[in-house]
Amino acid sequence: MTTEAEEPALTIDELAARSGVSVRTVRFYGTRGLLPPPVIGPRRVGRYGREHLARLALIEELQLQGLTLAGIERYLERLPADLSDQDLAVHRAVVSSWAPEAVETLSRADLERRAGRPLDDEDLRRLAAMDVLAPEGDDWRVDAGLLRLGVRLLDVPLSHEVILAARTALLDHSRAAARELSDLLRGAVTERDARDVRSLSAHMQPLVVQALLTTFQRSLKREVRQWLSEAGAEDVEDAE
Repeated sequence: MTTEAEEPALTIDELAARSGVSVRTVRFYGTRGLLPPPVIGPRRVGRYGREHLARLALIEELQLQGLTLAGIERYLERLPADLSDQDLAVHRAVVSSWAPEAVETLSRADLERRAGRPLDDEDLRRLAAMDVLAPEGDDWRVDAGLLRLGVRLLDVPLSHEVILAARTALLDHSRAAARELSDLLRGAVTERDARDVRSLSAHMQPLVVQALLTTFQRSLKREVRQWLSEAGAEDVEDAE
């Protein structure tokens, strides 16, 4: 079955608007090999899809971490060539986990530019309920690290209540996991000084983040496959 991810539908102008970069930047990244070429459709118009959006989001996160263009090229070269947009999103999540909390005050126009789309009053209400943004006078106080995720959730075919309940469940379980891991580490370093503890934490954090993301992703895939199987869905493989 053909999936949405297999149907490139964006022109270069639409891709630039959705990703918050310029058309010139998209073309530049393409010439440097940071983006795969578009699918050429009727009238020789290039079409872009979810993988291009995911790659642009990952590049943005790498830039926020201070990587040079050469460093970004080396990072992307090490990734498997067949990564899906979901796989790229996992890599972006790992990278963004190291970014400090970035809260910015943006005008409505700048907020929509960052979001890559117009935002109506209902969109803003939902983003506020997800703690992505909050009104501040005529402007908006925005958690830049959560904005892209929040905007994507606006298009998820689930009710607002379900999304908030899912967010609460994730927060509760992640905090419980963090407390348990912290207790384990505390027990392992009781005889060490504070400098050793900080060093251990710095080395463990990327491993823990990657482990949590990977195990959760695989567990979720198993649950979705089971759900589709019980529902009698024909294309269970699409859950991969």
